[in-house]
Amino acid sequence: MANYTVADIQALRERTGAGMLDVKKALDEADGDLDKAVDILRVKGLKGVTKREGRSASEGLVITSIEGADGAQVGTLIELNSETDFVAKNEKFITLAEQVLAAVVAAGAANAEEALAAPLDGKTVKDVIDENAGVLGEKIVLRRVARVEAPVVTEYLHRTNKDLPAQVGVLVGTDAKAGEVARDIAMHIAAYSPTFLVREDVPEETVANERRVAEETAKGEGKPEAALPKIVEGRLTGFFKENVLVEQAFAKDPKTTVGKVVENAGGEVVSFARFRVGA
Repeated sequence: MANYTVADIQALRERTGAGMLDVKKALDEADGDLDKAVDILRVKGLKGVTKREGRSASEGLVITSIEGADGAQVGTLIELNSETDFVAKNEKFITLAEQVLAAVVAAGAANAEEALAAPLDGKTVKDVIDENAGVLGEKIVLRRVARVEAPVVTEYLHRTNKDLPAQVGVLVGTDAKAGEVARDIAMHIAAYSPTFLVREDVPEETVANERRVAEETAKGEGKPEAALPKIVEGRLTGFFKENVLVEQAFAKDPKTTVGKVVENAGGEVVSFARFRVGA
């Protein structure tokens, strides 16, 4: 007869987040010793890391941190992915995200590569993620890391499903005056997903491609040759209004732009970052 109880099974599941069958097998092998069963799950899980490499991890969460005082703040945003929303809302996964974020902040990492190499509990972030992936039985990926530095950094996290952690995360860096409207701008960014802060940030090759597509489309529509330059520039302006933050119609008042809102506050947006899980 197995040397463990239903309570032991539940305790091990809560401790590791592993599935019922895996937990029972580990307890059988460990003869009911919970600590030994945890080690067994970890070892077996790590052996399965390679097998999980080809699997898709498009669920998960975003989480943020803002450090420093007004006048010199640093915001960090990370996206940690899992394969299923079941794991995404698991307490062990959420705790892992918090630990990873703390390690990323402490290391000052600005991208995923630096973050994975950051130290965490005597190991690297990558090692800890792999260990947790083994226990949870799913591929777990630190997909993206963003770092925003500004006099004032404002965060906004949005849940697309009330039963899951935040799926959309935004950091906005501004000066002090624009800090008064930064929360509204962060919410706007979450909803309208701009790609660039200002028109000058759009790569030249992107502009050239948009201009080419606009011209070819206009020709295909049979527009007069003489009218093409004006039509192309008009459509290019439309591209900027859709993708450049300061040129977008403001979510709370579409009659004005985000740029005008910031200008009326007498301030400036320095930078921003936006992640949506899986996108």
